[in-house]
Amino acid sequence: MSVRTPDPDPEDSDDDLARFSEAASDASNPGWLTEFELADARRRLPMLYVEAIPVRTDGVGQVTEVGMLLRSTPMGEMTRTIVSGRVRFGETVRDALFRHVENDLGPMAFPLLPLHSTPFTVAEYFPMPGLSAFHDDRQHAVSLAFVVPVTGTCEPRQDALEVTWFSPEAAASDAVSAEMEGGRGTLIRQALASLGLLR
Repeated sequence: MSVRTPDPDPEDSDDDLARFSEAASDASNPGWLTEFELADARRRLPMLYVEAIPVRTDGVGQVTEVGMLLRSTPMGEMTRTIVSGRVRFGETVRDALFRHVENDLGPMAFPLLPLHSTPFTVAEYFPMPGLSAFHDDRQHAVSLAFVVPVTGTCEPRQDALEVTWFSPEAAASDAVSAEMEGGRGTLIRQALASLGLLR
């Protein structure tokens, strides 16, 4: 994702980093980290993310389809993922969730955000494999995960190639799980279990 996170408070940073920040910060967005600062922060701090599993429901609110994004990696591999991105400084969880759903699925997705900001689970991504079911080579990230019904047309934006809709049974299958990046197949199964759709 190309979302930027806020610069640290200049009073809290050391002099070398503060001087670098003054020289390299984006003049149009002085409150956001440069790519160098973001990489540095990722080495030192856990990052807060929101993740959304888009679903379609029938007239009585039962999940009929689960949406997943298809992406191509820089190595040319095809992987599946879900809506995901960082929470900005000063941004509410609901606002971050809405922003990322709109960024990834387009402005006509018409998401129905949950009434409260309690996730169905908290996923912890580590750069070292094996510490949890989730893995991210770049960073230690803590993610609040939500199921978000969408009622409109989903046209993927950003770096996604398409949105694929699966039945709940297919979404929980080993074959689809094997295509998911970072262990997100586990997240899909946890979401379906929280909705009572896994037996």
